[in-house]
Amino acid sequence: MGADGTTARDAVVRGAAADGTAADGRAVRGAAADDTAARGTGADGVVERRWAVFHRWGPYVLLAAGTVLSLSAADAIGMTEGERRLSGALVVVAVVLQLAWGRAERRRPGPTAESACYYAARWAVGFALAWTNPLFAFYAAIGYFGVAHQLPGRLVKPGLVATAVTAAGSQSGGLPPDDGLGWALFGAILLVNSLLVALFAHFGELDEERTRAQAATIAELERTNAALQQALDENAALHTQLLVQAREAGVADERRRLAAEIHDTLAQGLTGIIAQLQVVAGTTDPDLVRVHAGRATDLARESLGEARRSVHDLAPVALVGDGLPRALEKTVAEWGERTGIRADFTATGAVEPLHGEVAATLLRIVQEALSNASRHAAATRVGVTLSYIGDEVTLDVRDDGRGFDPRVRPARTGSGGFGLDGMRARAERIAGSLTVESEPGHGTAVSARVPLVRHD
Repeated sequence: MGADGTTARDAVVRGAAADGTAADGRAVRGAAADDTAARGTGADGVVERRWAVFHRWGPYVLLAAGTVLSLSAADAIGMTEGERRLSGALVVVAVVLQLAWGRAERRRPGPTAESACYYAARWAVGFALAWTNPLFAFYAAIGYFGVAHQLPGRLVKPGLVATAVTAAGSQSGGLPPDDGLGWALFGAILLVNSLLVALFAHFGELDEERTRAQAATIAELERTNAALQQALDENAALHTQLLVQAREAGVADERRRLAAEIHDTLAQGLTGIIAQLQVVAGTTDPDLVRVHAGRATDLARESLGEARRSVHDLAPVALVGDGLPRALEKTVAEWGERTGIRADFTATGAVEPLHGEVAATLLRIVQEALSNASRHAAATRVGVTLSYIGDEVTLDVRDDGRGFDPRVRPARTGSGGFGLDGMRARAERIAGSLTVESEPGHGTAVSARVPLVRHD
């Protein structure tokens, strides 16, 4: 080129140098951040689709812009006829290259050997075009974008530096520089571009690392949420199963309770009535008949009242209007009078009003223990003690009967009865316990310990 052409070329290129540097900075930033960072945790789908559109059509747009600008300034820059023809052929090569890569990329997304070859070929075409006309650097700047998806990690920075060489050559007035000053200007601009590339590449790596960490966190949260949902489903199924079991257990417990209530009320009442009628049947004394008949009538009325209240799950008749100590005293006295066995009742400690279920349980235990003593123990004396000790209530029933071996489970007789098992079940139902001490020929002691739950 002549001197005048060189001057015109320098004027055109350097007039756009400031804008080119800013554009290159934005291009480097886009390359460094890369579309990998763009696929963060925000609007992932939208950003990814936009990057896909840019990678598909961006090279064509930048090539068209570079071609139009280069043709417009061809005379001012001083392009020769050979340079015009060469640039035209290179533009066709660039279009064919981009079309071929568009088909290959859909089959094998990078980075692959094919994508690295495409990047190198596109850089060579862009460098050659910028050699013929510096304004073709607009097309060469495409090398800043998508580099992480086209080159393996070790070649990313060299690829960015190679693109910076083309950009620096354009910004310094075109390649090759005309003199030493031109080479110095080219070196300085290349250094600045390389530093910008390194800086933004570093930021891009940090951004990419953060994106990977966010993706890993999201994946871990998804796994945790899936595990939590599975646990919730399992808990829901377990909850349903527990409800069914609790319902079944409640039904069974209610059946046992009703059976125990019937045994402790109707069965014992009927037993007492039978005993009184047997006395009446074996005597001709009118006064004795009247006494035992009256007792049988009273027992029948009491048993009827107990039956009605058991159906409604109310407190025993003896507890209606009386506290537990008074109810136990009456029960023990009436039993002694009915059986002819000496029976004593003692209450110790500070008496407190008990919850109805606790009082009813202790009364039923005493009734069952007295019934066992009259039917099985052949006792001559029975003592009942109710003790309030701290946060517990203790009930002791002792007799001087024949006793038995607690280790030997007695066979269930035809007369039925819940006996010790029934008493123990009652105590455990209110978080209490029941112990039995006995020895053949030395009587029996039954002790129940239950929590002191006050009346509401």
